[in-house]
Amino acid sequence: MENGRRHFRHLLICILGAVTIFFIYLNWDWTFVIRITSAPSSDPGPYHVAYPRNYQFIMDDTPTCNTKTPFLVLMVHVATGDVAARDTIRKTWGSDKLVLGQLVETLFVLGLPGAADAEQQQEKLKRENLQHHDLIQSNFQDSYRNLTIKTMVMLEWLAARCVGASYAMKIDSDMLLHVHNVVKLLLDPSTAKRNYMTGLVWWHSPVLRNPFNKFYMPKHVIAEPEYPPYPLGMAYVMSLDLPAKILAVSPQIKAIFIEDAYLGMCLKRLGISPTDPPEETMFIVAPEHPLSGCSLSKVIAATTTSIAQMTSYWERSRQPDAKC
Repeated sequence: MENGRRHFRHLLICILGAVTIFFIYLNWDWTFVIRITSAPSSDPGPYHVAYPRNYQFIMDDTPTCNTKTPFLVLMVHVATGDVAARDTIRKTWGSDKLVLGQLVETLFVLGLPGAADAEQQQEKLKRENLQHHDLIQSNFQDSYRNLTIKTMVMLEWLAARCVGASYAMKIDSDMLLHVHNVVKLLLDPSTAKRNYMTGLVWWHSPVLRNPFNKFYMPKHVIAEPEYPPYPLGMAYVMSLDLPAKILAVSPQIKAIFIEDAYLGMCLKRLGISPTDPPEETMFIVAPEHPLSGCSLSKVIAATTTSIAQMTSYWERSRQPDAKC
């Protein structure tokens, strides 16, 4: 009996010790790890993004905002080699051009291909654009770590080329978009025409301190425990006065690689807060598939898992039975 009690106490101590170590690991300030292994302080490191604001547009012959003045411009962020996604969007929700009497245009935002066959990829992109005239390409390297640059270049293009439009929407290429619903929202008299940004807004989003998380951010980069509110980067809508305003304050804020959080930091400097959509079901980042007809009737943007699924949802959303 005594041996059993000793064994139980020993087991309990081991469990409590393991739990204590686990919580220390989660809450430890890992900044010292970065200081030991990082480059000199003059190097911005992997958490800041070099955004020198001198990128050039090397593909930009679209009639959108040149010979056409759309109500809404859809700016799709897509990988350079993902032709299938672009072609699918062109055939599905990107084909909706006149919605509720409003002109809607769809463009694809790209950087430079970076694979071993980069030159061949670039030639394919040129041929693709000759056919569709819907690619906006700048001379930054297109990569996950450069998503902030991609976002800022998108804002540069909108501020320089599209001041006559009313709204723009940034959307990822794996999203289902219900164009009718977003136009309906923007035409609603209660929707602001200036200083407006909406999407799936993250309020009180914590700055993650675990260095093994891909969104880790050390305290010497951001000291605050929370990011300012920001719309999740999968899909968000903005009034067309905002791109120039964000670009104007961005030199005051060192860019980080988490592009949507950086957008929130710029909005905070402007004294502007994003707006929650009228219904939380309008923007869905992790939907339970399959989506019902009722969900499809109300959604604006939802993440999909494949091209086939996105196509199927788009087709279903246009059927009379897609309703609650």
